[in-house]
Amino acid sequence: MNPRERVLAILNGEKPDRIPVDLWYTGEIADDLKKHFHVNSDLELYKSMQLDKIVWVMAGYDFKSTDTNRTVWGVPLKRITSGKAVYDEFGEPPLKNYNIDSLDEYPFWPKAENYDYDKARQWAQQAYPNYVTIGPWISFFEVYCQMRGLQQGLMDLVLEPDLANSILDRIEECQTRMLETFLKALGDSIDIVFVSDDMGTQENLLISPDIWEKFFKARLARWCDLIHSYGKKVFYHSDGAVEPLISGLIDCGIDILNPIQRICKGMDTKLLKSKYGDKIVFHGAVENQSILPFGSPEDVAKETKYCLDTLASDGRGYIACSCHNIQAGTPVENIIALAKAVCYYNRSTTKSLNSC
Repeated sequence: MNPRERVLAILNGEKPDRIPVDLWYTGEIADDLKKHFHVNSDLELYKSMQLDKIVWVMAGYDFKSTDTNRTVWGVPLKRITSGKAVYDEFGEPPLKNYNIDSLDEYPFWPKAENYDYDKARQWAQQAYPNYVTIGPWISFFEVYCQMRGLQQGLMDLVLEPDLANSILDRIEECQTRMLETFLKALGDSIDIVFVSDDMGTQENLLISPDIWEKFFKARLARWCDLIHSYGKKVFYHSDGAVEPLISGLIDCGIDILNPIQRICKGMDTKLLKSKYGDKIVFHGAVENQSILPFGSPEDVAKETKYCLDTLASDGRGYIACSCHNIQAGTPVENIIALAKAVCYYNRSTTKSLNSC
């Protein structure tokens, strides 16, 4: 099997020749890995590492102005440097002082026609023959909190439900138009749509299940229905302790759950596999807060094997991956150890990895 066939087998509930291995990482880690493997492109790196990479496909946005230091939603960005890492933080929430009557005056609601679908299609078609593709990125709660601020956003759901629904309606409408245009433009070259809504902390949910059901469940179900109508899978991302929402997410129609932070409360991988393993695919799980960045290669191999033993106990339903982006400064040897552990687990090694 090639990487595409292997991942598709998992997504279709089949048993592949081995469990797939994906990796999420920051730009700094991408540079480190390319340097280590003496390659220049992303696709060359995936091949060198024998990754079953699920390849990201995003449509760039034409801001129609010189003010590009914002997200497509108009949220200002601030560039931060911390050690080896460079990243953007969100600035002042742009809808902080808006009310229901003034929402239509907001100048930064994104327009579907401003996305570059042609370039996205070209990249997807490069990856498509050998790799499963994923895109675009869509979200309800994360976008809402970026635009209103996390604290205000959480309070809105209780104190300002009409305003919250009005903003969420606009967020849904803008992205649904973009999503449909994206899916029509890319056709068979896209396989999965990425829905990202972080709902958990290390210990609990950010909002109650009742609030989630009131504001988000029906909206997510509409997106799942739309995505499935195009023959695509739904990849749902939520960090943290989200076990209380998993049944509801399955009801909505998600196909893949990520990132499975197993050190968070209620996210025990044995429990998740026993309760939900016949309903969804798990993606992620390899611990990325302490073991990957600070452990030894042996620690990483042991952690990866545990995830495989628990989430792929039947040889199905799991794509091994770091449980979030591998951060700058993580030893390359540890990242290689993750990929090797999957190969060893499946009684298959590769020349390129063994020669590292």
